[in-house]
Amino acid sequence: MQHSPLEVRRAFGLLFIGVAISVGSAAVLSEVAFEHQSPVYQYAIIWIGAFAITFGIILGRYKHILHLIRGRMKNSVKWSHPVKAVNGLCWAAPFAAIGAFPHLYQYLILLGIGMGNASTYTFMKKYSGLANHEQIIVGAVSLVAIPIAVFVDTTFVSNQTVAVIVSRMMIAAAYGAGGIYALLSKK
Repeated sequence: MQHSPLEVRRAFGLLFIGVAISVGSAAVLSEVAFEHQSPVYQYAIIWIGAFAITFGIILGRYKHILHLIRGRMKNSVKWSHPVKAVNGLCWAAPFAAIGAFPHLYQYLILLGIGMGNASTYTFMKKYSGLANHEQIIVGAVSLVAIPIAVFVDTTFVSNQTVAVIVSRMMIAAAYGAGGIYALLSKK
């Protein structure tokens, strides 16, 4: 059965809203745990729990979206190997660089999300004929957030946790903006 582009866009909207809710709630709960000097293992419980609860609710209510998301992602299977490699590097290289530059991790995460979504949008448009505007919104907001995160980090040097939570909230905002666009889109 062929699904309409609007159905697929809305499925991605739910996915992006789910990521935004998960990241935003986990960022706040992690900060609370940090302030209460919680054991390290509780951070894993917070992050895994935030994603599990959010997506458990979304997938419980909208079971069909996995099929729609998988269908759109299959478009990249048809890309040439060099295009797949460039797209993969746009996603993975900034995250891999965290190992070498752990003190820059909040910027590298924003860079990975920004470059990954922007490259996927570009390649989907060029090679699959799909203009997934919600994806470029996530990428653009993430990339624009980097200088904002740097400003916050350099302004609040004495409180590194402020910079980290602001970066996480910017990730949530980026996915939230893309998700809202997708859910409100008429085409």
